[in-house]
Amino acid sequence: MKRKKASPEKRTARSRKAAPDRVVVQNVNHPGKTRRADATHYNAMRRAVLKVLPRRSPGLDYAKMTRAVLPHLPARVFPGGARASWWLKTVQLDLEAKGLIEREKTKPLTWRRR
Repeated sequence: MKRKKASPEKRTARSRKAAPDRVVVQNVNHPGKTRRADATHYNAMRRAVLKVLPRRSPGLDYAKMTRAVLPHLPARVFPGGARASWWLKTVQLDLEAKGLIEREKTKPLTWRRR
């Protein structure tokens, strides 16, 4: 017996929802576009980023932010800091899209909490 394919509307609606172990992530560079990511990695990195970013200028550039979050990451989720840089960029773009952090117009680019 063949299964009927879901209509494009249903597929879109279903794909926008996150499973319990997934979160919907936005990207400030691609407004309106979302994707799903692992909730454990995302939430661990999100906590670390929000903990290390200052509320006032000057913020942290990407290199300093990378070094600052490493001690705050759980070893069982990021053993030896594995893939931390990729997750940092994902979380940084998402938090920026959601308005929780702000990009300062400096060279190099820096970020701070709102």
